[in-house]
Amino acid sequence: MSFSQEYLRDLVELLQDFPHQSFEEMIAALLAAHRDGRRIFVMGNGGSGATASHWVCDLNKGCCLHLEKKFRMLCLNDNVASILAYANDLSYEEVFVEQLKNFFEPGDLVIGISGSGNSENVLRAIDWANQHGGVTIGLCGYGGGRLAGAARIPLHVRRHDMQKVEDVHMIIVHMTMQRLLAELGGSAAAC
Repeated sequence: MSFSQEYLRDLVELLQDFPHQSFEEMIAALLAAHRDGRRIFVMGNGGSGATASHWVCDLNKGCCLHLEKKFRMLCLNDNVASILAYANDLSYEEVFVEQLKNFFEPGDLVIGISGSGNSENVLRAIDWANQHGGVTIGLCGYGGGRLAGAARIPLHVRRHDMQKVEDVHMIIVHMTMQRLLAELGGSAAAC
């Protein structure tokens, strides 16, 4: 069997353990945020940061280009100047929570993405949001780390393989877009 066949076979096997119930809870929370005009904050480091940026594009443009009422999603790892200022003047662990303090209101959604589930800056933001009336969602992998227990809605990819964890996280992003698009009366073919 070739490497590509083995990789994809393992990914298919991993998808058999997809967190369907948590996915549905997340969809309900995102639809409620859209309905109520709540902000949705998302963040991650490295590849998870790229996933967070991609998610914002898919929800803000892809899900509601055709709608008058839009999602209000912001990626906390996209403002490099703010991140560097907080990291330099405080610590890297504070780069996300400090941004939340500027914009967050009770009832907003805060989504943390961490392959290991142990990214301290993501955890601090999730904990802060929990303490201030937020709805928290965590995408994690490996053993779940602390994020699996901290987020009110955890989506845990149970694999000790960062690339496959990130693969499934991106599948979650794309599934979210198509599911929300369908719920809001759009079509994936138009995107």
